[in-house]
Amino acid sequence: MNFHILTLFPEMVMGGLSTSITGRAMEKGVISVEAVNIRDYSRDKHHHVDDAPYGGGAGMVMQPGPVVDAYEDLCGKLGKRPRVIYMTPQGRVFNQKIAQELAEEDELVFLCGHYEGIDERALELICTDYLSIGDYVLTGGELPAMVMIDCISRLVPGVLNNEVSAEVESFHDNLLEYPQYTRPEVYRDMAVPQVLLSGHHKNIEEWRRQQSIRRTLERRPDLLEGANLSKKEKKFLEGLLETQELAQNGDESDSDPREM
Repeated sequence: MNFHILTLFPEMVMGGLSTSITGRAMEKGVISVEAVNIRDYSRDKHHHVDDAPYGGGAGMVMQPGPVVDAYEDLCGKLGKRPRVIYMTPQGRVFNQKIAQELAEEDELVFLCGHYEGIDERALELICTDYLSIGDYVLTGGELPAMVMIDCISRLVPGVLNNEVSAEVESFHDNLLEYPQYTRPEVYRDMAVPQVLLSGHHKNIEEWRRQQSIRRTLERRPDLLEGANLSKKEKKFLEGLLETQELAQNGDESDSDPREM
């Protein structure tokens, strides 16, 4: 899979993605990452790519010309017009389902804005997707692009040494990942759950699924609506919910009536 990042700061994205799992995947040739410097397409002798916004306002806006020219030059080299993702808090919030969809592509282009954003005409001409990593504002689109590429890369065959890892991590079946343990067996009087030492794979798998359900209920109950649970697991979840409801009712009955 090939990632192309249109950016004003190529050293930033390449420095981050050339390490750890994505870096090793690049070395093996499983994925490729290319940073295209938008400044190289400026027709200004000082390589300016921004100007004051029409209508007034604070800050500067990236001009459409260098952005569109950078993309169209890339298209000429590739012989096609790949999907272009623009990182913006106005977009859909990126999640694992979107990552799985994007992992099916052969080529992906990430457009990183800066300053007060990019001239709308450039976005209308080249962008196919508007994505966000959260409801907050960052200095530019480079960090969100790196986050998305890291996530998508893990779903590309051959990137992870253990191919099962991408399937069983957080958000698999809309459940958070179960707790993990390693040596030592006892640390500060806290022992590893006995079931994990049993060697009984069926019991271990059942325990892990139950822990995933429990953790999702505690930390991200909103995910449970789309969780893929067996009948036995649904019954386990119902028991957790009943226990949770009893605990809440008990807390309410213990409250001081004078506080009402």
